[in-house]
Amino acid sequence: MKRRVVVTGLGMVTPLGTGVEKNWEAICAGKSGLGPITRFDASPFPSRIAGEVKDFRSEDFMDKQQVRRFDIFIHFGVASARMAMEDSGLRIDSGNCNRIGCITGSGLGGLSMIEHFHKVMLEKGPGRISPFFIPGIIANMLPGQIAIEFGAKGPNTSIETACAASTHAVGEAFRMVQEGYADAMITGGSEAVITPLALGGFCSMRALSTRNDEPEKASRPFEMERDGFIIGEGSGILILEEMSRALERGAKIYGEIAGYGLSGDAYHMSAPSPDGDGAINCMSMAIKNAGLKPEDVDYINAHGTSTKLNDLSETIAIKSLFGEHVRKLAISSTKSMTGHLLGGTGGVEAIYSLLTIKHGIIPPTINYETPDPECDLDYVPNNARKANVRVAMSNSFGFGGTNASLLFREFKL
Repeated sequence: MKRRVVVTGLGMVTPLGTGVEKNWEAICAGKSGLGPITRFDASPFPSRIAGEVKDFRSEDFMDKQQVRRFDIFIHFGVASARMAMEDSGLRIDSGNCNRIGCITGSGLGGLSMIEHFHKVMLEKGPGRISPFFIPGIIANMLPGQIAIEFGAKGPNTSIETACAASTHAVGEAFRMVQEGYADAMITGGSEAVITPLALGGFCSMRALSTRNDEPEKASRPFEMERDGFIIGEGSGILILEEMSRALERGAKIYGEIAGYGLSGDAYHMSAPSPDGDGAINCMSMAIKNAGLKPEDVDYINAHGTSTKLNDLSETIAIKSLFGEHVRKLAISSTKSMTGHLLGGTGGVEAIYSLLTIKHGIIPPTINYETPDPECDLDYVPNNARKANVRVAMSNSFGFGGTNASLLFREFKL
């Protein structure tokens, strides 16, 4: 019999702020965390807006030596893990350390540090490259460093599947606990690539919004005038535990992870399958894995990037899978407020999905002004909605046609 897996701790850093409480308050208020890029001169780029994290101090979570050694995506992830562990009250010691692990996801790893030391090498020579450069940028250093910080000696790995990375990470961590490889997992993801090179690459793909005069209105998922996504940064980390152990130690429980699905489009390097086939398979797998039916799902935190192709494809997939029940489904994209955190987005949106169940409030899709007749579902436009949400799905789809879906449900014995 498969073991039940619950979520007992949350931590996050996003363009809406540092900490879960600040994020949830902003999301429910329909507040945008997007604005003009301030990290570098973005004037040569067609898109000059992003979801930058503004209130974060690395020194509040790491010592100064560590801050210098690691890329900022690791700072975000370690900080989120610290918040999640404190929230959970989980203690790791010699008696349980081999049964607690860490899996995280990132799309690109330490791009900021790569750009920095490439410049150092060109201007000052290879002798000036830091000996901490390589360990400071690799994606698996995030779960490695989190494990070092807390002494977690169980399963440890990282996943790099573009924008689905941290949803895959949570899903695989769920499986580790469910199947008995671990009793608890620290999981989620982090991304921090608001850099000239990343911005230039996405601009060349024409993937980003150029609504530069209205940054807060630029991310408009499923809306008629959407013209691309907004690059964001941040991290979301969750603590997963086997249910009986969490109950035994009196942990508070946000909800239960019920199902996980993953699939591939096998269609195109960056465009989603027009018929939504990969997304359908992925969502269907998550529902079957949970032992539920499509009509049991109350809410979907959509991938909803604000691009023409993705939003239409996801809408088609949801309609196909859910049939008549689709008219009872609430769907929203919190990327309308955070921007797209790429490999970190799944961890953040998993947290929002759990809080939706916990608090009975569905986050809105802001900037929804002109409906798109091809995207004609209930996207919870502009204002949060009170609702009894028992089962919530979180979708993440990435370049290469990689897909991941998580299913959360209200916790009941």
